[in-house]
Amino acid sequence: MKFGVVVFPGSNCDRDMYHVVTKVMGCEARYIWHKETDLSDFNNEDCIILPGGFSYGDYLRTGAIARFSPVMESVIQFANGGGKVFGVCNGFQILCESHLLPGALLRNDNMKYVCKNVYLKPYNTKTSLTCKISADSVLRIPIAHGDGKYYCDDATLKELYANEQILFKYCDENEEVTTEANPNGSLDNIAGICNKNKNVFGMMPHPERASEVALGNTDGRVLFESLVSRVLEMTVLY
Repeated sequence: MKFGVVVFPGSNCDRDMYHVVTKVMGCEARYIWHKETDLSDFNNEDCIILPGGFSYGDYLRTGAIARFSPVMESVIQFANGGGKVFGVCNGFQILCESHLLPGALLRNDNMKYVCKNVYLKPYNTKTSLTCKISADSVLRIPIAHGDGKYYCDDATLKELYANEQILFKYCDENEEVTTEANPNGSLDNIAGICNKNKNVFGMMPHPERASEVALGNTDGRVLFESLVSRVLEMTVLY
């Protein structure tokens, strides 16, 4: 499996992502500069990652300018063709701005930048991003954002539930999904979602910052293990 890590002006988690997929997971990877348009060296078994950061300084609206980077048309085509795309934090915002994922990320309710560990309750453990996660587990993964409040209209929310597109919700350490456990005011405590075809994923917490013993937390590693294992399973089947 090969990973591509997109680098926008203002990205600051690209190296973190690259380190995890290469050094921790042992996979092939390359950086993709935001002006690139040729992604022909990637296929549907591979994954393009949109990392966290402050693309284009978060001017206008988070992710709104990055959405028009030359590379994004190719990323959209890659996703529409069945390729896996994974956006974290700013990457999640870009995916929503690109309409690869529904909804939007708004300013945190407290109007402050929040950086801390949060707990996540998995809601769909059948996707290629979550298949190695135990349904009754609680993941402790850090967040770092000022615009992480997930919002969508009622019709979209019903679709998210009907199509099992909600991946994670903010909860407490006992799996309870409460208002107190919601760090940004996200609708229904939503922390991560996917598209209807289950090949585009977005989440605000940073699993790459919780993937090594040296960091004191390995809860995030299971997401990358899921991506890699699904490809290995498909390779064995075919």
